[in-house]
Amino acid sequence: MTSTEQFELYDLRVTVDAIHGRSVCGLNVGDYFELTESSRVRIPDGRHFCLYALAAVLPLLPPKQRSLDANDWLEQDTLVACPDPEERLIMRIERINRRVLKTSDLT
Repeated sequence: MTSTEQFELYDLRVTVDAIHGRSVCGLNVGDYFELTESSRVRIPDGRHFCLYALAAVLPLLPPKQRSLDANDWLEQDTLVACPDPEERLIMRIERINRRVLKTSDLT
């Protein structure tokens, strides 16, 4: 396999870091989901993740999966707020693993 046939991405974990209001959607501090293998969303068995909190963080995940310049704002920022003003829920994006993927395995 040549270097042009593979690339690296980070697996990510998005964790509820704080709730400064009331948890309308039923999430608790410490709840999380993981994004692995480029596009697989994993939520622990028996748990859920609010669709609106998920929608708030989704646009930031593809760039966070990649290596960024140290001065890039997205490299430095890890916190995302849910749009529900009643909850004031804050999520943290963490890189948990670096993975080598084959281009031919993905679209």
